[in-house]
Amino acid sequence: MWLLAATIYGALKLTSWLGRSRGTAPAWKHAFYLLAWPGMDADAFLYSFCVNRPTLGEWAFAAAKFTAGLVILLVVMPAILPSVTLTKMLPADSLHAYLVGWLGMLGIVLVLHFGLFHVLSCAYRQAGIDAVPIMNWPLRSRGVSEFWGQRWNLAFRDLTHRLLFRPTVRTLGPVGALLLAFLVSGLVHDAVISLPAGGGYGLPTVFFLIQAAAILLERSRWGRAAGLGHGVRGWLFCLAVLLVPCPLLFHPPFVLRVVVPFLHALGGG
Repeated sequence: MWLLAATIYGALKLTSWLGRSRGTAPAWKHAFYLLAWPGMDADAFLYSFCVNRPTLGEWAFAAAKFTAGLVILLVVMPAILPSVTLTKMLPADSLHAYLVGWLGMLGIVLVLHFGLFHVLSCAYRQAGIDAVPIMNWPLRSRGVSEFWGQRWNLAFRDLTHRLLFRPTVRTLGPVGALLLAFLVSGLVHDAVISLPAGGGYGLPTVFFLIQAAAILLERSRWGRAAGLGHGVRGWLFCLAVLLVPCPLLFHPPFVLRVVVPFLHALGGG
C-alpha cells in the first residue's frame, strides 16, 4: 500500500512541478517543495510570498492534532491490538478488528494530514512561504461541493482541477468534466486501497461517483431550493453523503488485510 501510494504521489508531485510557471526561485526552495511539502501548488510555494502568518493558536491546534494522533497510535493501539487476531476470524472478531482498524486510521490521519502537514504549513508560512494547509476545516463544510472543492485535501484537489477538470470542461462540459475528475479519483484510490487488499475492487470508485452525483444534486434546481449547499441542511446533507457510503471507500478487505496488519507492524500488538 505504502509503495503504491508513494509511487502515485511521487508521479503527481513531479507532474505539478514540471507544470509550474517559469519564475525564479532558489534551488533550495525547489528541493523543499519536492521533498518536504505535500501540497501540489508549485507556483504558490515557489513564487508567492505568504501574508497569512500562523497565529500561536494555530500552532497549538496543529500540534494538538498531531499529539492526539500519536496518543491513538502509541498508547491506545498497543492496549487494544493484542485482542485482534489476524487469522481465522469469526464474524464478531471481524467486526471488532474492523472497528479497531478504523480507530487506527483515525490516528494515522491525525498524525499526517491534520497534524504533521499542518505543522509544516505553519513552519513554511512563518518563514514567508505560501504553503496553505491542505486541510481547511472540513467539518465546516456546508455542502459536498464545498467539502471536496475548498476544504478536503487541497493538494489532490488542486492537481485534479488543473490536470483533469480545466482541460476537459470545454469538450465534456462542466458535468462531464466533474464526473471524469471523480472517476479518476476513484480509480486512483482503488489502486492504493483495493489492490493491496486483494479485494473490494471498484468500491472506492463507487464512493467517489456517489460524491459526484451528490454535488450534481446539490447544484440542481431542486437541490438549491432544498438548501442542500448551505446552512444547517447543507452541513447535514454533506455529513450524510460522506459518512453513509464511507465503508465503500475503506472497505473491510482493506481495513482487515492492510490496516490492521500495518498497525501490528508498528508494534502495537
